[in-house]
Amino acid sequence: MAPVASLARSICSLQGRLLTGLAMTWLVIVGVVLVLAWQFGKGLVDEANLSHLRYESQLVADDLTRQVDRRIGALQRLERALRDAEAAELTSRLANSQVLLEWFEGLMVTDAEGRVVADWPIVPGRVGLETADTEYFRMVRHSPWPYVSRPFTGRASGDSLVLMLVPRFDEQGRFAGVVGGMINLAQGGLFRRLETIRLGEDGYVSVFTAEGERLFHPRRQQPAEHRSIPSDFPTLQLALDGWQGETVAQAASGSTTLMSYRQIWPANWIVKVAVPQAQVRQPLGDFLGRLWWAWLVLAVMLLVTMRLLVRRLLRPLHRLERQIAQVGAGERRYLELSTSMHELRQVASSFNRLEHERLAALEHLRDRQAFLDAVLGSTPIGMFVADLSGRLNYLNPALLELLGLDELHSDREWWERIHPADQRGAEDMWQHTLATGNDFVRQIRFLHSSGATLWVEVHASQVQGNEQSLGFVGMVKDITERRQQEALQRWEAEHDPLTGLLNRRGFERRLEEALAEYAKTGTPSVLILFDLDHFKPINDEGGHALGDEMLRRVAQVVAWEVRRSDHVARQGGDEFAVLLPSCTVKQAGEIAESLRRAVSEVTVTNEDKTYTITLSMGVTALQEGDESAETVLARADEASYKAKADGRNTVVITAFGDDLIDSLW
Repeated sequence: MAPVASLARSICSLQGRLLTGLAMTWLVIVGVVLVLAWQFGKGLVDEANLSHLRYESQLVADDLTRQVDRRIGALQRLERALRDAEAAELTSRLANSQVLLEWFEGLMVTDAEGRVVADWPIVPGRVGLETADTEYFRMVRHSPWPYVSRPFTGRASGDSLVLMLVPRFDEQGRFAGVVGGMINLAQGGLFRRLETIRLGEDGYVSVFTAEGERLFHPRRQQPAEHRSIPSDFPTLQLALDGWQGETVAQAASGSTTLMSYRQIWPANWIVKVAVPQAQVRQPLGDFLGRLWWAWLVLAVMLLVTMRLLVRRLLRPLHRLERQIAQVGAGERRYLELSTSMHELRQVASSFNRLEHERLAALEHLRDRQAFLDAVLGSTPIGMFVADLSGRLNYLNPALLELLGLDELHSDREWWERIHPADQRGAEDMWQHTLATGNDFVRQIRFLHSSGATLWVEVHASQVQGNEQSLGFVGMVKDITERRQQEALQRWEAEHDPLTGLLNRRGFERRLEEALAEYAKTGTPSVLILFDLDHFKPINDEGGHALGDEMLRRVAQVVAWEVRRSDHVARQGGDEFAVLLPSCTVKQAGEIAESLRRAVSEVTVTNEDKTYTITLSMGVTALQEGDESAETVLARADEASYKAKADGRNTVVITAFGDDLIDSLW
């Protein structure tokens, strides 16, 4: 790791940056020059090679045109020699034209109906062969011009052949048949010279018919894309339509290729000369590669020279660096630099002046810090200081004692001691304060190291300096006693002091909440309202103390029998109510029955006399159209009166539409 760190320091130094900048500038210049040379050079190379391909293709086309013209001329002379010959003499006259076999695989003569009447060399089965339906006979019959047929496979040799044909005419100038010479494309001499043409590693010459059939392709190169020529190949299709010229196009294999096309009009053939673009541009790429390495060597030599020069120029700067480090370490007070560089002397002078001002400001800051520490340390109010990132830098002794933290506490311990229910909200609001600068005011629960839970009020404000914010100062007050008193007051406001159950006010608030939830989500809730049968004799004979005892026992039994999520209230006197959230009427009826049985077993005794009570219970569910708690209470109260009228100790359930269903147990 040490060599890596040393290398990183060298690169980040002024010397390293100068040399790196010089190297990068050199590389960019060389790269731009090479790229421009490649961009302009490849166009020139392509243009020069296209000119060369134009010349090559024209040479090949002219040579093939002369050879085709010679062969067609020889056939025309043979046709004239056969005009006065009888049918029996045709074969012998063909034999006398033995010299033509140097150009043709064989010769043949047909009559006006397309039947072969003579051939040489004689091939069994050829004489008498019908050719009237062949494309070449039809072409010659209807056109008085020589014609070269499409390639076909010879019956005797099995090679690919073409026929050069000239029409025969009698003395009256009427069509009398054709004279044809067969050319072997594989072994004949027509394309022999094309085999010797070299166009680099992958360049080639091809010959096609006007229908796109390949007549010749070098045996030394048979790439896949030339074994079958696609009919929709754009440049070839143009050539098949009669165009000739040069272009750069995609070959069937996908590689870019330089192509030149020329027409061989006597035979209706097309010559294609092609060279891959990569082969054409390879010399240019090789040259630019060698040039790159030459420039790279020159760049290394230049960097070595510049490094020696820059190191010598930076020696005074290194001395300045060492003296500044000594000032920072306290080994010297000011810079004493002797150099002929005017700029470095100015830097040293400015540094000494700033150092003098810094020392004076530091002394003043220490005095103020000591004063501030004394003030914060002696105040009985918990206070803290935070930086702009929210990190707590200081907690005064009063705050440490209040929260049960020691002086070595971690920054996260403050947040971890906040009650889990208050952590997320406090952190979100603190982040909002850091982002906006607004005051942070929040009451949160804090877990003291002793295990107690404190309620504290935190108020933090941003401290503004001359030009920017310096941080945050906050105060923390213990409000545990006040929160407990407020909680007790809220509990007493909604609970019955005798039974500890909800009072009418608290119960109606929960009933209103159930109505709102029913209207919002359709959550069913059921209300049970009942009062105590035979309770008046207990008060009259045993006194109010005995009646209060009976009320407390009934409250205990009811609270025990219902679910933990249910709300039980003493509405006043001997009237009670139970709210069953998320409960159906059927379930409520079962709960009401269990309450009725359990309460019927509650007793109190006075002067050897035992008193019991029963319940007259009304049950109703929240319904559509219930606009207030009074509506639901009135419906349940009506059912309770019905239960009392039916003989007490009864549960009456109201169905939808305010109908009453008597349920007697």
